[in-house]
Amino acid sequence: MRRARYRVGQFFRHLRRVPLTPAEQSEAAAALASPALAALFAQHSPSEQAHALRVLRAVRAGSHPYTAQPELLQAALLHDIGKVCAPLNVFERTLAVLGRRLLPGLAARWGQSAPRGLYKAFAVAAQHPAWGVDLCAQTGAPPLTLALIRRHQTPVAHPATLEDEMLLVLQVADDDS
Repeated sequence: MRRARYRVGQFFRHLRRVPLTPAEQSEAAAALASPALAALFAQHSPSEQAHALRVLRAVRAGSHPYTAQPELLQAALLHDIGKVCAPLNVFERTLAVLGRRLLPGLAARWGQSAPRGLYKAFAVAAQHPAWGVDLCAQTGAPPLTLALIRRHQTPVAHPATLEDEMLLVLQVADDDS
């Protein structure tokens, strides 16, 4: 039930599309620590920027030792940046969420398609991490930031490395934001 309430709230937050305040923009720019990454972040829609900022704040508020790790903070803000390559409207986003929940096998198969027509929502949902890595690599983002973005949707059952532990922090913050 908690998850359903979150998704309904997410739907309405996306409809509002309120731009970040100058203070919030400064907060994001400081965490990105790079004019090129900040320019990339600015390409996000207002609702994606707000989501990314909630993820950043959740990472910082955690009780883990990575609250100030620059690469994790960058990944928190840029984990969904690949979505700028094929923007989705709120109904396409809803389709992707419901499809992955109700028809996971079909959604996974459709996710490997070109981002067009009925398959667009599923392709963006599945492929945006790779697209985001490509965009961030062009700005000179650190390798750890790229790895976290690439893997942000990949489940980690047993964290074996520092990267895995940071990935879990990112995933929990993303799921709760």
